[in-house]
Amino acid sequence: MSKREVADELIDRMMRDERVYQNATLQLMLEVANMKRFPELERHSDSEHLLTQARDAVAELKRQTSTHEQLILERQRAEAERAAYAQQVELQRRFADELEELKQEFHQLASLETQPQQRGRQFEKFLNRLFGIFDLDPRLSYELRYEQIDGAFSFDTDDYILEAKWTKKKVDVKDANHFSEKVRDKGKNALGLIVSVNGFTGDAIEKYSRRTPFMTMDGADLFLVLEQRVRLDDLLRRKKRHANETGECYFPANRLFE
Repeated sequence: MSKREVADELIDRMMRDERVYQNATLQLMLEVANMKRFPELERHSDSEHLLTQARDAVAELKRQTSTHEQLILERQRAEAERAAYAQQVELQRRFADELEELKQEFHQLASLETQPQQRGRQFEKFLNRLFGIFDLDPRLSYELRYEQIDGAFSFDTDDYILEAKWTKKKVDVKDANHFSEKVRDKGKNALGLIVSVNGFTGDAIEKYSRRTPFMTMDGADLFLVLEQRVRLDDLLRRKKRHANETGECYFPANRLFE
């Protein structure tokens, strides 16, 4: 069967069931209307005449299909926007679901008051997962010579070491000094974050109110993040700015709502 016969058969089928093949027909017409070269005609002995006819026919088809082409482009753009929106909604749903799971896990950890060591280990894993949700490239606890690091993460091109505390007592000056030494023993630009669910003593906050190598986060801060009232990355950015501007380690999340 020749190419012409194949083309005729194809067109006949499309015409017999126009509703089924409408989109395919329009797409084919648009592709033909956008043709720039005709290699087979260029090899023909009467190529000049045939190429003129072909270009005229394509130009006329282009004129007749210009409105359809614009409508198809607009439809494709609208479909792409709908798909992107649906994907964004799905990502937000998954994000909210993961935070809700972590909130339930946080409550479960609170019930392990009589098992502090177990809760401490699970709290480190909890923070690792939380920081992972916000793409902070977290690392679980690891050991260095003579010291234990509860975790680490990256944020705004800076690397942080993490201290995770879920004890009955608040972090005091002794605890803060110990962590400060850990941070200062690292690289020149190393920073730190102490997460203490039960907070910090006034003396500890006062000691690091003018010059600090670390930021602080307490249980109230965590709960606002888990309640989706503030994003973790936005909160860390504001805490870092406060520490850089004032030298103070302490900036509670509730100040964001004042």
